[in-house]
Amino acid sequence: MLTPFINEPFTDFSKPENKAAYEAALAKADAEKGSVFSLLIGGKHVTTKARFETRNPCNWDEALASFSKAGQKEAEAALAAATKAFPEWSHTSAAERAGYLLRAAGIMRRRKHEFSAVMTLEVGKTWAEADGDTAEAIDFMEFYAREMLRIDAQDDVVPYPGEWNHQRMIALGVCAVIPPWNFPLAILVGMTTAALVTGNTVVMKPASDSPWIAAKFAALLEEVRIPAGVFNFVPGGGADCGETIIKSPLTRLVAFTGSKEVGLHIHETAAKTDPACRWIKRTVLEMGGKDAILVDEDFDPEEAATYIVQAAYGFQGQKCSACSRAIIHRKVYDEVAKLVTEKTKALRVGDARNPATQMAAVINRGAQKTILDYCAVGKTEGTLLTGGKAGDAAGCYVQPTVIGDVRPKARIHCEEIFGPVLALLRCQNFDDGLRIVNSSEFGLTGAALTRNRTRIEQAKRDFHVGNLYINRKCTGALVGVHPFGGFNMSGTDSKAGGREYLLLFMQAKTISERI
Repeated sequence: MLTPFINEPFTDFSKPENKAAYEAALAKADAEKGSVFSLLIGGKHVTTKARFETRNPCNWDEALASFSKAGQKEAEAALAAATKAFPEWSHTSAAERAGYLLRAAGIMRRRKHEFSAVMTLEVGKTWAEADGDTAEAIDFMEFYAREMLRIDAQDDVVPYPGEWNHQRMIALGVCAVIPPWNFPLAILVGMTTAALVTGNTVVMKPASDSPWIAAKFAALLEEVRIPAGVFNFVPGGGADCGETIIKSPLTRLVAFTGSKEVGLHIHETAAKTDPACRWIKRTVLEMGGKDAILVDEDFDPEEAATYIVQAAYGFQGQKCSACSRAIIHRKVYDEVAKLVTEKTKALRVGDARNPATQMAAVINRGAQKTILDYCAVGKTEGTLLTGGKAGDAAGCYVQPTVIGDVRPKARIHCEEIFGPVLALLRCQNFDDGLRIVNSSEFGLTGAALTRNRTRIEQAKRDFHVGNLYINRKCTGALVGVHPFGGFNMSGTDSKAGGREYLLLFMQAKTISERI
């Protein structure tokens, strides 16, 4: 009998033994630099002549690991292996499939710092951010294992005289999993294990900036002896490997997290039915966000500024849930803007390896340039209060940036920047603030800070986002506690870590037997 689900606790790094354990994990990751990783297709390790490297964003000259690069040929082989493995895996009991997740979760829990340390090096996650990512990955496996058992046990059709009726949830087929680099373990694990535990087989193409942590998870699935072909690992480019997987008539479902542009492309491509395809492909898409914190006139400015800065600069603002715009009541705007600026200036920016670092480098040179270009635009659209420049040239650093007096139609208010850039806007009142909040094409997360009960209820009704937080920051969703996913151009309204999520990876079969 499984115990009830409980979220994995975060590590307290103020304790000397935890600090020492993380430092040891970083040393272990350092020792593994230079490793060469292969593809995993049909249970076999496959190497290719084409290779690519992953690099440390905090020290861009530092190459971390080398990877075989999958192309069309390897993608097709992985799809064929997943197709071959599907019949037996889909008929494996829910309890046995859940068991693989629980065993993997147990191993990851025991070695959690090893996974976190790789993310510190590969994507520039600070100790706390990496630890949270790993904890969420563990949560997904524990939660989805229990959810699969719950779904398998339920049978809620209406009884009818003379018949035995039953509705059974069955797997779809081969699932393509395309995770992002910003939560390179948690979201990868969440999408992959949701597909696996529901009886689907998986072809997983990791983000090109984070294949090392993906390879560690692939090795973990091998360690728990998941059957050959059930999970296939094919790091490669989007134009050849990714497109092959999405277009293939063997693919039944595509689970993707990333940008709006790529998500819409996947949605459009999947909708074009190949004559050889026997089904309408399903897509589960979690895309972008332009998330807002709305500050009412009655809310404490110090507390508001703390929430805004925490949500804006955690993992360098590279979260789809990050606060990239704060809409502040005109009566408290000046005070809140001053406090936000002061707190932003006080952030400790540096190498993610340093436990004192609060904000590290952005993911790569391309992202750094894009963010700095937005900073230049922002200087013409508002008042630069702090930041707006690159940091240490050794890495892909961008100073945490605050731009005040921004107008609702400004680009930096409307467009997703995905970096440490915060726009501050004035609103005349709470109604005006909600109007500005809802002017975005996105609808992922948001927060309303007010002590007025009537306005709290108004925000619950009218603040149009998938995850609304009242009187707290707009980041930090917990599996099972805050089912996560947004509206409009933020995705297909799926709720990762929620009770309905696994149903997206299954289809219902109704069986009636006359008795």
